[in-house]
Amino acid sequence: MLSGMWRFLFLLVLSGLPGPLAACGLGLVLAVDVSGSVDRQEYRIQMEGLAEALRDGIVAEALVSQQAQVTLIQWSGISRQRQTLPWTVMADQQAVDRFADAIAGDDRLWRNFSTAVGEVMDLALQALKEVAHCQRLVLDISGDGISNEGVPPLAVRGALAQAGVVVNAVAIETDETDLTAWFFENVILGEGAFVVTADGFEDYPAQIRRKLQRETAKQVSMLGNP
Repeated sequence: MLSGMWRFLFLLVLSGLPGPLAACGLGLVLAVDVSGSVDRQEYRIQMEGLAEALRDGIVAEALVSQQAQVTLIQWSGISRQRQTLPWTVMADQQAVDRFADAIAGDDRLWRNFSTAVGEVMDLALQALKEVAHCQRLVLDISGDGISNEGVPPLAVRGALAQAGVVVNAVAIETDETDLTAWFFENVILGEGAFVVTADGFEDYPAQIRRKLQRETAKQVSMLGNP
């Protein structure tokens, strides 16, 4: 049997390890729209805005305090959905900064393809199974259009609900389509799920920051409550 000091050191080592041995308060999928309606400049706005949102002091502190595991998915049409950055533990501020840098530098995979929201929801569900030990599982979808091919989002929500996944969204409004309402009716899911509206791509950085603050920091205040 380990002595008290050796047991403490053993547990301290384990606490720094990724995966099931580490206490993970949040498994978070960041899903970024790269469909044909998103031009090159708009893609850069999304990636750089998302990177800066992760570096936000409130967001970064929340991620580290929960030892969150975060991954990035680029998504477009059928068969064009990919997890481009692997699950990464937000072990400290440096880990958050490195992950933010990786997002800002992530090359775009596709252009000029359709919008398959249900497909990215399904891919995210499969990815979240890898971090099922996390206390909360969240899918964060950003998009500028309704789904126009592939499996309907409503057909995937049942499996996400069964897995305990919360789905939130950023609706990037660029035309007369009420995308915010569409996300409310077809995509978001779970207790406290919400949609944040960005008034065009220029407004996206401010809204994704606000969304991540709400998605992560609100839960930190709940940790330890009876």
